[in-house]
This record gives sequence, structure tokens and C-alpha cells, in this order.
Amino acid sequence: MTAGFLIASAFLASAVEFVEALTIVLASGITRGWRSSLTGLAAATVALAVIVAALGPALTLIPIDALRLVVGALLLAFGLQWLRKAILRASGYKALHDEAEIFAREQAEARAAAGERRAGLDWYGFTLSFKGVLLEGLEVAFIVITFGSAQGSISLAALGAGVALVLVAIVGVAVRGPLTRVPENTLKFAVGVMLTTFGIFWSTEGAGAHWPGDDASLPGVLAFVILLSAAAVTTLKRRRRPVFA
Repeated sequence: MTAGFLIASAFLASAVEFVEALTIVLASGITRGWRSSLTGLAAATVALAVIVAALGPALTLIPIDALRLVVGALLLAFGLQWLRKAILRASGYKALHDEAEIFAREQAEARAAAGERRAGLDWYGFTLSFKGVLLEGLEVAFIVITFGSAQGSISLAALGAGVALVLVAIVGVAVRGPLTRVPENTLKFAVGVMLTTFGIFWSTEGAGAHWPGDDASLPGVLAFVILLSAAAVTTLKRRRRPVFA
């Protein structure tokens, strides 16, 4: 059961980040040139590969209980941040994430930027693509390394992220535009739930407590987080309703 949760969580979280990275690369490529944009993408990919290769083995040297406590605390903080934003969006307190709007804004900024060529590349286009892919990719790397190390299987987390990368890339090439039809707000809600669930589960184990049935308790923790999140959305929606005398 944990393997399925691990792959699904890595897939969902990575898909969200890859969609955002794709939006930046497309905006850069269309407005500043594909050569510079794709070169920035390739450079960021190499940098991320080096980071994962360096940090992955290093984490295996940490005792598993200490690792799960640290990773669980990080995932809990990270997941609650995602979940908080998702709850606020679902309840109407925060604007929904709009890839079309972000794409248009990135295009406008790219068009307005001054042209500067280095080594035959448009430097702004290269930097925009590199920075976007690196920042979004670091979040994917964090999820893959922490999930995989805490569960003792980086390969499973990498599998989920890899599937997400291939899927987003194929769809992005096919539509040649931002993936506006992807239910990104729903995905972010799901990712927040999954990260929070793993954070609770692993930090508790790392602290020395034991869940009834071990990994079999994960669905119960997941259900608890979902119900609590749904209750928060419902409560916030009720507070926003106008009161008539």
C-alpha cells in the first residue's frame, strides 16, 4: 500500500511542478526563441541531476528513524503550506491558480526585456527557462529524495516523477501551449493532502511511536486529513455567505 501512495504522491506533486515549468519554458521559447529556451531547460536538468545524485546517497547514511523524523517534519510543513493555499482557493478566499494568466504575464515580461546575446544565445530567454525549470525542479527533487529516502526506495518516487515528466512533456508538445485544462487547483489540493499524510505518518514513526498495522494505517491517516480539509473548506465557505437581517 505504501508503494502505491509513494508513487501516486510523487506523480501528483511532480505533475504540478512540471506544468508550471512547462508554462515558463513555452513563454520563453515563443517570445525569445526556442534555442535559448531549450538550452536553459537542458542546463537546469543537468544541474538537477547533479543535485539528486549528490544528495540521494548521502541521505542513506542517516539512521532511518532520524531520517523519517526530519523528513516527516519537512513534509508536514511543506504539505500544510500547500494544503492551506488549496483550502483558501477552494473556499474562495484566494484566487484560483490560472496557467493562462501566468503564461500571458511571462510572455509580456519576456517581450519587454532587453535583448542581450551571449555565446549565441538570448540571455534573457536562457535565464528565464533555466531559473523556472531549476526552481520547479528543485521541489520535485526534494519530494523524490525525501519520499524515497524515508521509505527506502528512491526508485519508486523517481518512477512517479518520471511518469509525470513524460506525460506533461507529451501533452505540452501536442497542444503547444499552457496546459490550461489541467485541474491544477484540484491537483494541488490532492498533493497537499498526500504530503501532509506522509508528514504525519513518518514524523510519528521517527519520534518512536508505532502505527497500528504499520503501513496499513496510511489510508486512515489520509482519510482523516481529507475529512479535516473538507470541513475547513465548508466552514470557510459558510463564513463568506452574506448575512441578511
